[in-house]
Amino acid sequence: MRYGIYFTPSAHDPLLRVAANWLGRNAFNGMVVRTPVIGSVSPDEVSALTEEPRRYGFHATLKAPFRLHDDYEEHQLLSAMMHFASSYQAVQLPKLKVSQIGPFFALVVSEPCAELQQLANDVVVHFERFRAPLNAQELAKRKPEKMDAIHRANLDQWGYPYVFEQFRFHMTLTGAVPEEKQAHVRNVLEEFFAPVLNEPVKITNLALFTEAESGVPFEVHSLHPLTGKPVAAQNTVSVELQLEKAAAE
Repeated sequence: MRYGIYFTPSAHDPLLRVAANWLGRNAFNGMVVRTPVIGSVSPDEVSALTEEPRRYGFHATLKAPFRLHDDYEEHQLLSAMMHFASSYQAVQLPKLKVSQIGPFFALVVSEPCAELQQLANDVVVHFERFRAPLNAQELAKRKPEKMDAIHRANLDQWGYPYVFEQFRFHMTLTGAVPEEKQAHVRNVLEEFFAPVLNEPVKITNLALFTEAESGVPFEVHSLHPLTGKPVAAQNTVSVELQLEKAAAE
């Protein structure tokens, strides 16, 4: 069993419905969704493009998937999530847009958001105690030999290379797209998601996703509403201070 702490819109949110339609699967109920018919892309092509992100469901990673540390049980993680969520207020995101990240496409925020960055930072630190260390297989899967010093240090300390300054909010829509098809796929995505990208998006909850066993699809386990005070944005946050805060709680 692995757990991931993500953001995903609620099950009835229009953005979630459109994204589930594109990906071909709804992570709230595990149901396969009929592949959309798009004039310039066949259903088989859409299915191939979305094979990898379909397994994870529509989400933005805040705390990457982890096995639970031997010192904790699931109910303790759930309790910590409820307590943490009650201390944060919903975060208003800047407008989302389709963007290319390396060879794949995702929805990203159109401009920096300090409150989002702070929430992501705090989630990484606060829930670190629940994460079991990476085993050899998990470490090898990340291909640490290809990472620069910063990403490798993050992987070693936090189990994920893209945290703190390296964090980039994104909601993955495709796997790797061949270079010759990238312009076309971007156009398809922009057209398909256009009806919901003008609507405001808020992070109103933390979502706990679970992977029952290696390789099976992730599903939404529970949503934890953000009901507390506004996130206090900080220009710089030292890892040492964050660790002290986490240890004291």
